[in-house]
Amino acid sequence: MAGKKYRVAAERIDRSRRYPLEEAMKLVAGATVAKFDETVELAVRLNVDPRQADQNVRGTVVLPNGTGRNVRVLVLAKGEKEREAREAGADYVGGDELIRKIQEENWLDFDRVVATPDVMGQVGRLGKILGPRGLMPNPKTGTVTFDVAKAVREVKAGKIDYRVDKAGVIHAPVGKLSFGEAKLLQNAQALLDSVAKAKPASAKGNYVKSIALSSTMGPGVKVDAAAARSLTATT
Repeated sequence: MAGKKYRVAAERIDRSRRYPLEEAMKLVAGATVAKFDETVELAVRLNVDPRQADQNVRGTVVLPNGTGRNVRVLVLAKGEKEREAREAGADYVGGDELIRKIQEENWLDFDRVVATPDVMGQVGRLGKILGPRGLMPNPKTGTVTFDVAKAVREVKAGKIDYRVDKAGVIHAPVGKLSFGEAKLLQNAQALLDSVAKAKPASAKGNYVKSIALSSTMGPGVKVDAAAARSLTATT
């Protein structure tokens, strides 16, 4: 049985309607269902075939108001790049010793991994551990780079990765309920803009099929994808 707060929140939503993004955010931001600070998430269903390499949509975006999470960043590097990473605020910095710790102790007390290109030969051995958890550094997401300071600062500031799943849906957080409606709306728009720019050249028809907005424990709200497409139109 759904709790009373959930039922009250759900009763405010017309399930047959697709709301403008601003109105959908108002409904989600105004409904506190859990006792903790819930995460607000966008689910964007795309008209792509993820089985095709050229339609496997992925990207990164720095949310203007952050994610509301304290992201623990591990940097795998050596020499001067280690110092740069520490000065930028990385939580863990090292090379072979940390790679061995992950391999031998299954150490995973971090949320993101940044690595310099010259250590990727060793980092590649961690693929079976980091890959399934979405932690493997990747040049496409800016986490394999010699500019480790920039990478760390962006992650700490609210940079997120997104990737379409097997069903053609992108799930991504856009902040916490405590942010308030305005900041959540800015973050959501930044994500939608980024997804629009990541449209594959081979994608045909309406790129965005549907959008839904929800909090961790709250009911989902359908968003008017056509209106959202006009907001994220790219040439």
